[in-house]
Amino acid sequence: MSLPTLRQILELPAFAGAELLSGHSRLDQIVTWVHVAEVMDAWRFLSGGELILSTGLELARATPEAQVAYLRALAQAGAHGLALELVQWMQEVPAELLQTARLLEFPILAFRSEVRFADLTRAAHERILRPHGPKAEEPLLQALLDALIETGRSQGFLQRQLGPILSLPSRPRSTLLSTLEALLASQFNIAEAARRLGVRRQSIYYRLEQLQGMLGDLDSTERRLGLWVALELLKR
Repeated sequence: MSLPTLRQILELPAFAGAELLSGHSRLDQIVTWVHVAEVMDAWRFLSGGELILSTGLELARATPEAQVAYLRALAQAGAHGLALELVQWMQEVPAELLQTARLLEFPILAFRSEVRFADLTRAAHERILRPHGPKAEEPLLQALLDALIETGRSQGFLQRQLGPILSLPSRPRSTLLSTLEALLASQFNIAEAARRLGVRRQSIYYRLEQLQGMLGDLDSTERRLGLWVALELLKR
């Protein structure tokens, strides 16, 4: 698997509206993952090479000193870029933040119209996870789905993962399945899931409570992986 550079991520159609404001010399850095993060201590969960997406919700409320500290912390933690949606909470990148980014040669991207973060992360992750070369193996998810179907275990797997939801009438079943998919795609970011589905955040909180009541634990990595596979299996 060949990881893409920031330049290659920006060449994806989903990123067509991105404007590079700083860090032009760092476009050949490798991007390992794309995270949606609004919190000011996002640096704590980084492992290096990430591109951070944010609407600037918390950043806009911070002092100039805190904004600069936030950017420096991202850079020190190994992030390879920050993409800001300059629509609702911020209309421009704060001057001191941008000046610091230019001093550090840290890439800042600006979207000056509303974008769907789910579309950005999906496009980037498909590129990051895409195998290359003539000897590339079959994608793991595809192989897993085929194995479940060919061995006759797909229905049992679906029932174990999604049984209570699948027994619902069509409308609530469809609503909860689409909500679960949006939550998984946005890493359970409530605001992003709401925007992805075009509903209010309160609706997502309410549906999440339903999902937890019907499916139990949704926090573990293993559980979320199983649910993601089950949703993909349903599309078959």
